[in-house]
Amino acid sequence: MTSAWMEMAASPGAAGVGLIVAGVVVVALLIGAFAYGVRVKKREPAPPLPDEQPRLPDEGPVREVRESREPEEVPRSDERALPHELRHQGSRSAPGRERPRWDEGSSGSFGSGGPGAR
Repeated sequence: MTSAWMEMAASPGAAGVGLIVAGVVVVALLIGAFAYGVRVKKREPAPPLPDEQPRLPDEGPVREVRESREPEEVPRSDERALPHELRHQGSRSAPGRERPRWDEGSSGSFGSGGPGAR
C-alpha cells in the first residue's frame, strides 16, 4: 500500500465514501427485494371473481344451536387400548339438561376478587 492510500483512509473523506457505498448496497438490496416480491406475487392465483364468491344458502343464514352435549363413553376392557384402536369419540345430545349458569351475585370467574355468591 502506498502512503496515498493510507492518507486517504485516515482522512474524514474515507468515512463519507464508505457510507455512500453502504447506502448504494442497501438501496440495491431493497430494489432486488421489491423485484423478487413482484415475481412471487405474479405466480399467485388471481383473487376470485364476484360470481365465484360463496353465497348464502337458499334457506337463509345458518343459526347457532344451543344444546347440552355429553361425551360418548370410552369402551372399557382389561387390556390397554391404543389410540389407533379407538373409534371416533364424539358427543351426543344430552336430553333434559339445562345449560350451566353462574349463580346470581357471583363474579363469574375464579379468583376475581369479587364478593362471590351470597
